[in-house]
Parts: sequence; C-alpha cells; structure tokens
Amino acid sequence: MNDSIPVIRDVDQGTARLLPDVDRERAWLLTVDGAPQSYVDLDAPEHLEFEYARRLAHVVDCAAAPGAPLDVLHLGGGALTLPRYVAATRPGSRQDVAEADLGLLELVVEHLPVPDGSGITVHGTDARGLLERTAPGSVDLLIADVFGGSRVPAHLTSVEYARAARRSLREDGIYAANLADGAPFGFLRSQLATFAAVFEELALIAEPAVLRGRRFGNLVLVASPSPLDTATLTRRCAADAFPARVEHGAALDRLAGAARPVGDGEAVASPEPPDGAFSIG
Repeated sequence: MNDSIPVIRDVDQGTARLLPDVDRERAWLLTVDGAPQSYVDLDAPEHLEFEYARRLAHVVDCAAAPGAPLDVLHLGGGALTLPRYVAATRPGSRQDVAEADLGLLELVVEHLPVPDGSGITVHGTDARGLLERTAPGSVDLLIADVFGGSRVPAHLTSVEYARAARRSLREDGIYAANLADGAPFGFLRSQLATFAAVFEELALIAEPAVLRGRRFGNLVLVASPSPLDTATLTRRCAADAFPARVEHGAALDRLAGAARPVGDGEAVASPEPPDGAFSIG
C-alpha cells in the first residue's frame, strides 16, 4: 500500500496535486485544478491507468518491431507517463519532451524523477516552438498530449502546425494526438480536415460511446505520410481492457463531412468539457 503523503503545489496553470495510489506502492495520480493529467507507477512504468494513454501506447507498440528503439518527440509532458512507457518497452530510444508549465515540470522532476540513462530529455518550452526547431525528418513518432487546463491550445490545431509535425517526421513516421470532443464533433471534424490536408493517412481511435455521440471524451488522432497498420492497431484496441474502435478510410471521410482545414488565423482551442467530464474529487 502507498502511504506517501499527497503533494499540493501552485504551478503555472493552476493547482497541481500528486495523489498516492493506495493500491500500488509507488504510483501517483497528477491532477491540475481537479482535472486528471497523468498517472505514473514508478515501479512499473509500462502500467497505464488512463484509457487514452493505453491507446497512445497501442500506437507506440505498432510503430516498429517489438523492443526496437525509436526517436520520439512528445509535445506535452505532464508526469512523463508515455516517455516512461517508451523507455521501458523500447530501451535505447531517444526522447525529447516539451513541457511549457515550468512549475509543473519542477514538481515532477522533484517527486517523480526519471531514472538515469532513460534517454528522456525534458525541455521547459512551448510545444510548437520545440516542434518547429526540430530537425526535418528526425522523428519516428510524435505524440501530442497538450492541454491548457482541459482544452487543446489553438496553436496546436492548425494546418501550419500539422505541416511542422509532418516536416519533423521520417517518411514512415507516425503522429498521434490526444484530443477531446463530443457531439456534434465540430472540433474533431475540423481536425480531421486539417490533418487530411497535410498527411496521406489518417486513423482515429475512440471508445464506441464517444464516437456515437453519447458522451464527451478523449479521441486519439493518428496520421502518417505512409500507410498505417490499421489491422494490427484495431486488434490491439479491441482486445484492450477498455475496448476502442479504430476508424479510417471512408468512415473518417464521412465523419469529417464538409469540414474545412483551419489555419493559424482561425484556429480555436478544443471545446470546454462539460462539468464533471474529466474532473475528480
């Protein structure tokens, strides 16, 4: 049992809390202003508690042969859940992480440090700024999980941003983003149109209830310049403890409908979640 004491600290974007998991000895839940941000088990970094994190991990697992190291760029750090997962399952990977909340970064480094030799380098900087400074064609996998409060910032939703993401990737590289939306999916549709204008291949991972518009929730957008192994991804997502569907091709075209790509000038943040959609306590 974890008998550690909760840690509460004001950070750049609100009040952060590190809450010990009573069932796992060195596991912690990170929240900011009551909204869950990350869950980390320091003894078992391959253990993923959040559904969206498990779906991003399925993308990681399908990105290359099992155990093969990857060059990964993470936009958004939180408690470094996915970087720790990659380091544990793909030793030797080189990973760069952008985290703009310096107070949050200091909290995580102090209380949830990553092991020496993990290959994880954290940069206290804006996600898009680091992306635009990344060498072209140097990234195998780009994972975007950036939320200002409970919303994806507008400057990480535009065609210009999507082009910067594509530029950073190798020709067989993969982009995966954690998004949040609900019916009638105005934000999601615009993201599908925006990334379809830049990438040749798209897929979407989500719980069926979210796709049917029954509730607001997380959706993982996957994009690549090269064909995606949607069959393997579909099997992994369907077999998960929290089953999800993988949509691609004509189904995604129908979902996008008449939505148009958005540029920097008209980009907006993802919608505010309904009360109680993600908050705890």
